[in-house]
Amino acid sequence: MVKKSLLALGALLVLFPSMAFAADGEGPTTTMLDMGLNALWILVAGILVLLMQGGFILLETGSTRMKNAGHVAGKTIFTVGLVSLVYWAVGYGFAFGGDAGEGLSKFIGIGDFFFNPPIAASDGDSYPSTIFFVFQLAFAAVSLSIAWGGFAERAKLSVYLIFTLIFGSVIYPVIAHWIWGGGWLADDGSQDYAGSTVVHLTGAMAAFAATILLKPRIGKFNKDGSANEILGHNQVFTSLSVLLLWVGWFGFNAGSAVAVGDGFFGYVAFTTQLGAAGGAVAALLISWLVKGKADIGVTLNGALAGLVAITASCAYVEPWAAVVIGLAAGVLVFLSQQFFEKIRVDDPIAAMSVHGAAGVWGTLANGLFATPALVEKVGVGQAGLFYGGGGHQLWVQFESVVVCGAFAFAASFVVLWIIKQVIGLRVTEEQEIIGLDLSEHGNYGYPEALKKSGSASL
Repeated sequence: MVKKSLLALGALLVLFPSMAFAADGEGPTTTMLDMGLNALWILVAGILVLLMQGGFILLETGSTRMKNAGHVAGKTIFTVGLVSLVYWAVGYGFAFGGDAGEGLSKFIGIGDFFFNPPIAASDGDSYPSTIFFVFQLAFAAVSLSIAWGGFAERAKLSVYLIFTLIFGSVIYPVIAHWIWGGGWLADDGSQDYAGSTVVHLTGAMAAFAATILLKPRIGKFNKDGSANEILGHNQVFTSLSVLLLWVGWFGFNAGSAVAVGDGFFGYVAFTTQLGAAGGAVAALLISWLVKGKADIGVTLNGALAGLVAITASCAYVEPWAAVVIGLAAGVLVFLSQQFFEKIRVDDPIAAMSVHGAAGVWGTLANGLFATPALVEKVGVGQAGLFYGGGGHQLWVQFESVVVCGAFAFAASFVVLWIIKQVIGLRVTEEQEIIGLDLSEHGNYGYPEALKKSGSASL
């Protein structure tokens, strides 16, 4: 019975496009069918990317203390809603608006503000513009959630509101335009298939600016410079978050093919899985070797670092190179976490290491491993150093990392510095000790664990 039902459902799915067009008295053209399949896949991919916000909620909640759990979850939903509105109003226009040409349009898009697209695609379109907007919006929301790692457990809610407005309307869209919107780095041939730089490095540099201006959490560092470990309250949450993000990443990377076509998105998913696997294994092994114990937190960050690193190169490299990129990212994230702690940077969810250091490595990796055949397939840039392309593509990738990283950091730092001078960035010491659940929202994420107000610093 189950088998017959599945066969009937499959037949219905195959016949549905023809049935729909038959109702209009016309047969579907190949172009129209391709457009419909593309639209369906891109929307599914966009939903997967949006669901990654659930992963970020669990990641930040699990990596911080329970007195801030409700705040983390609530502000994530709030800021995703807010960034959706500002990206619709102006952000999308700055990223993809207008026609890429000469002059100002090489640096910022102009047009499509308060985006009002056609209700359906036209004959000949590869996919509806509405679907593309939803997909790109999900990317902007991910970059913003990465930035929140540098704000964790000490920033005012009002700061989240103001920074979301600026980041979603200007900072992220400018970098997206440079590489994906026909900007000057696109002209140079910058290869960033799904956003190691555009999404991850941008968010990480915003987080870096925040950590500098907000200063470390109370009790993180001693007067002699040594660090105290402030453990997250739920490692199961962080493990589940990594699984959710890992699954969502297939929408992130494979969805960036923005087409069903010949199934190339499947190859992208394949290399994505290999990169993530390499990162998880390498991080566990390096932590085991150095610490004498296999660190679960480092392993989880290694998987995410492998995903971040392969994001730029998933469409450009061979399987063996995807594994190497992931393995290197797993080692790099461990060393990077040690480095930031040594220079007294308090990064509760390792945003600078997972998304910053691994984002840089993943972008540069294209300059080494991009193959001629895959470069021709994607149609961006040149082959990497190890495939006879010389150093040109490596230089372009380096240029992208430096320019985009510097812009994201400088713009975020200026915005946050101005906010600090006007209203302040950080909650009071008393509020931080009580926890942001109570001090910012008046209730507790784990109400059954709250005996009295004085015990809220669990």
